Amino acid sequence: MNLNATLFVQFVVFFIFVGVTMKFVWPPVMKALDERAQRIANGLAAADRGKAEMAAAEKRIAAELATTREESAKRIADAEKRAAAIIEEAKQNAGVEAARIVEAARNEAEQQVTRAREELRSQVASLAVAGAEQILKREVNAAAHADLLNRLATEL
Repeated sequence: MNLNATLFVQFVVFFIFVGVTMKFVWPPVMKALDERAQRIANGLAAADRGKAEMAAAEKRIAAELATTREESAKRIADAEKRAAAIIEEAKQNAGVEAARIVEAARNEAEQQVTRAREELRSQVASLAVAGAEQILKREVNAAAHADLLNRLATEL
């Protein structure tokens, strides 16, 4: 065979091979490569969206933490104010109770003084009657002279 003819046949076979390859092999390969490129692009886009969502979530978390800290600080301040108010109220109640106890003690002391005076008056009246009896050397009837003894007790 001739070299030119062989070369020409090889060209024809090669072009047929290229044509068959381009018609039947190349489209599925290109389709698979396009699909893979699309999946990669989708994956990268999803990763970017994930990063953006993560950044947004971190911002929301930071805002929620700040809000929570402010609310907790406010609640603590309110609790401290309430505690101070309760303490002040307890002090006022204690002052009122102390004043009531002091007043009760004064009333009790006045009653004891009054009872002691009454007892002392009755003792003085008895001593006065005994003294008068001694002076008069006769018996003084306490029942008969009750009016006189009452006036004497009142004057004492």
